[in-house]
Amino acid sequence: MAIVLGPNQFGKAEVRLVHVDRSTPVHRITDLNISSALRGDFADAHLTGDNAHILTTDAQKNTAYAFAREGVGEIEEFALRLGRHFTGSFDWVTGAQVEIEQYGWDRIQVDGAGHDHAFSRAGSERRTTVVTVDGDDAHVVSGLAGLVVLKSTGSEFWGFAQDRYTTLAETDDRILATEVTARWRLVGVEHDYGKLFTSIRTILLETFASVHSLALQQTLYKMGEDVLTACPEVAEIRMSMPNKHHFLVDLAPYGLDNPNMVFYAADRPYGKIEGTVLRDDAPDAGPAWQTIPGFC
Repeated sequence: MAIVLGPNQFGKAEVRLVHVDRSTPVHRITDLNISSALRGDFADAHLTGDNAHILTTDAQKNTAYAFAREGVGEIEEFALRLGRHFTGSFDWVTGAQVEIEQYGWDRIQVDGAGHDHAFSRAGSERRTTVVTVDGDDAHVVSGLAGLVVLKSTGSEFWGFAQDRYTTLAETDDRILATEVTARWRLVGVEHDYGKLFTSIRTILLETFASVHSLALQQTLYKMGEDVLTACPEVAEIRMSMPNKHHFLVDLAPYGLDNPNMVFYAADRPYGKIEGTVLRDDAPDAGPAWQTIPGFC
C-alpha cells in the first residue's frame, strides 16, 4: 500500500477590502471580502517542507490591495484579474479560485437627497462570485446570499406523507419566509455583470412574490426556471432556501381567537430546501463548483 498526496490548494481567506472612488465629489464605496486559493505543483511543500513553489498567502492578500488601487469594477471582473494574475505569474500555479462577497451600502438621505460621502449599511444581503481560472479556461459563478423574503399569504402546505412522528398540521394559508442563497453559473466570461445581477435578483423577487406556493420546493424551481428563461447567459442556478418558520400562537387561554394574525417566529430548527435548475444542454461545469460547499 502506498500513501500519496491528493488534491490540495492554499490561499488567503477573508481579506477585507474597502475601496473609495473619489473621482467625483460624490464618492462610491465598494466593500469586499476576498478569498483566494491556488492550485498546482505544491507537492514538495507537503512532502518535504520545501516552499520554493509557495506564493505566500500574505502576498496573495497584498495583491488584492494593490490591484484595487487601479479600481475594482464588477466583482467578477476583479476576481478574473486576480485569478489570471496568479496563474500567469508562475509556471507551477495551474489554477486559482477567487471568491468575493460584496456588502451593500446606501447613501444617507439628508433633506431628501443622498449625501455625497455618508452611508448606512444595507442589511445582511451580499452579492457573491466564485471565479475559477483553470489553465487557459475561466469559469464564473455569480450569486447572492442573505436575501430575506416573506409573503404573508399565498402559500399552502398539505398532502404530505404522514408517519407516527408527524405532528405538523396541514394548512391552506400560511406565512412563507426564507433566506435565499443563490449561485448561477454563467456561459463564458464576457458579460455585463452588474446589469445581469440586477435582472436576476429582480426575477427571483418577483417570482417569489407572484407564485401561489404549494411547497417551498415548487417556489424554488419556478424561481430558477424564470431566471433561465429570461437569461440565456445562465447555464444553471443552484439555490438554498431555509424555511423561516412562523407558528400561529394559541390565544385561546386568554379567551381570544387568532385568525392568522399573531405568530411566533422561530429561528431554529428549520427546514432547508435546496435544488438545482439547469438547461438540459448546459455546457460542462468543469471545476466551476469545486470546493463550493453544499448546493450554494
